[in-house]
Amino acid sequence: MVDSYQNPVVHDFMPFEIKLSKLGACLYAPGGQAAAQHGRGDQDNSELAHPSGCHGQNVPDCPALPQQRNDLRPVLSSGPTSLPVGPVDSRDVRIGVSGCNNVGPGGLSFRNMASPRLVNEKDVITVAAETHIDATVNSARTAGESADTGGAESAGAGSLDLLLPHATVGVLRRFRPDASMARYALRLAGRPKTVAARYGKLAAELAGIAAGRSATAPPRRDRRFADPAWSGNPVLKRILQTYLAVGQTSEELLADAELDWRDDARLKFVLTNLLAASAPSNNPLISPAAWKAFIDTGGLSILRGTRAFVSDMASSPRIPTMVAPDAFEIGKDLAVTPGVVVARTDVFELIQYRPTTPTVHQFPLLMVPPMINKYYITDLAPGRSMLEFFVAQGYQVFVISWRNPGKDARNWDVNTYGDAMMASVSTAREITKAPKINIIGLCAGGILSSMVSAHLSATGQLDQVASLCLGVTLLDMTQAGTTVSLMDEGTAKASILASRARGYMDGRTLAGVFAWLRPDDLIWNYWVNNYLQAKTPPPFDILYWNADTTRMPAALHRNFIEIAMSNALTKPGTASMLGSPVDLSKIDVDSYVVAGIDDHIAPWPAAYRATQLLGSSDIRFVLSNSGHIAAMVNPSSNPKASFRLAPGNPPGHREWLAQAETIQGSWWPDYTTWLTDRSGDMKQAPRTLGSAKFRPLGPAPGTYVLQR
Repeated sequence: MVDSYQNPVVHDFMPFEIKLSKLGACLYAPGGQAAAQHGRGDQDNSELAHPSGCHGQNVPDCPALPQQRNDLRPVLSSGPTSLPVGPVDSRDVRIGVSGCNNVGPGGLSFRNMASPRLVNEKDVITVAAETHIDATVNSARTAGESADTGGAESAGAGSLDLLLPHATVGVLRRFRPDASMARYALRLAGRPKTVAARYGKLAAELAGIAAGRSATAPPRRDRRFADPAWSGNPVLKRILQTYLAVGQTSEELLADAELDWRDDARLKFVLTNLLAASAPSNNPLISPAAWKAFIDTGGLSILRGTRAFVSDMASSPRIPTMVAPDAFEIGKDLAVTPGVVVARTDVFELIQYRPTTPTVHQFPLLMVPPMINKYYITDLAPGRSMLEFFVAQGYQVFVISWRNPGKDARNWDVNTYGDAMMASVSTAREITKAPKINIIGLCAGGILSSMVSAHLSATGQLDQVASLCLGVTLLDMTQAGTTVSLMDEGTAKASILASRARGYMDGRTLAGVFAWLRPDDLIWNYWVNNYLQAKTPPPFDILYWNADTTRMPAALHRNFIEIAMSNALTKPGTASMLGSPVDLSKIDVDSYVVAGIDDHIAPWPAAYRATQLLGSSDIRFVLSNSGHIAAMVNPSSNPKASFRLAPGNPPGHREWLAQAETIQGSWWPDYTTWLTDRSGDMKQAPRTLGSAKFRPLGPAPGTYVLQR
């Protein structure tokens, strides 16, 4: 592998030692909870905890691009600044650039190493953790219940400062003993009376369980133990009560140690996974679900379950299948809102949707999805499509569909994607003949939208933007949860080198990383369904979208880690976009910020800090009652949807929450109503899509979304 770094193709990524702060940071990633058939929780907006990433090893490169394309260069206000193909002097590698862009004082820089070398395993200090949910909104857990309750409470906050590194260096290393465990043992050793009291209480409880006097029971919404046998069979009941009692004691001992937030998060992650794995419902020898399936199928469930297990373990990410690969068809079941592709480059396709109202708002709406996901999370089945809803409200809607990059795109960095967004803004404005545009960015797309908006401000072009909406987006990554606690310089170095060698980050592995953050819902739920009961997992559009992964270019992967490790977006001038220093306080356009109260990917207290970073005097912060994905996929037809609003944005999120009122319904109508005053006058809807300069290239959903 060392020889690969001497190959001219990757010579522009010279090895270097990262000189970054130890301060962790959280970026983004779609994901959430999936309170599925055997999962825990009764949340109506089921979702999943892992985002799309890429297909992983042995995946063919993207097919040749169509010859026909629109030349976007004349309408760009800035030239391309993507990484060059040739060698780069790594003495001047800075955030968001690679030796070809200037950054203001304080930019991240790297020091050349004397010679190329791979990071040794000892350099990668890998630990494990759980996400942090603010105490003001996290419900108390029943004794013995693991950190994730299947929907309402989130076990941990997963973010790319950790998730991206561990997607390349391996997830199992997080379970390896480390200094956090040693500090935990030492803290308990210094509290012998507390430990003795806990074990005494456990011994008394176990005696009560053996005698049949214990009232310990799982919470009603814990679907793992919904079968009557767990309460009616005396043997199974005692096994379950013992599991709950031991789990409760384990959690109490961890709390008694009073570790710092980083060690506490790491060990909670390990404990959460150990408790989830040891649940008696997962044991094929005693699981009532397994025995019933065995009887009902005449023993065939063992053969079918074993076959499913072998198939899943044969390839990355080596976790149970959550949705059948043929459960949906893009363009037929999903991503069916009528529209056309009006522009295509190597990086993206731009889709314009056909109006369904006689009049439309003057200023168009541009949707910027995450760069590591396919756009159709915003265009699921009819009735659940955000894009369909916006079109129905009289908006001229455009969406960016990112290409699924291969090895040939290893040099695509944050500037490459910023350049693509600038092209999309210009194209949408040219087609609609509008002086301004509304932008809505989701997750990583929100980070990109913020950085591009800062570039527009620095270059005197922010008057092109009528409003900015950020959905489940983290701009300030201070103590943002599980992944922050796991991040360190050694892991970052190993991760950057791994993706550099391959040319991209493996999205299937990233999906596995996210799944282990929600083990009950996304691992053991499907363990029971697929292997013990030998059932095909039920079709679920969000799970299908997450399984339809994309790859992340090595350069962009590196940029995200750099930004996260330094929390660069909170420090004006530290990061750059297209040659301009990023200063979020200069973004003074009206802004709408959405977060999810149960978001374990972008914890809402961290997402709230965007209200303090953006420079606008008119910022509307909305707190949805859902998790990461359901906060976005939040159709107005959902009778249980609600969100919170407050009259202002005080410095602290607790103060905001104390002032907030709960409003029934989805935030989608609230956003489109808010957007009305920022979208210009009404005009006749266009009869045709595109323009003389940007003629339709084909129907939506385009071609890039179909790439595997």
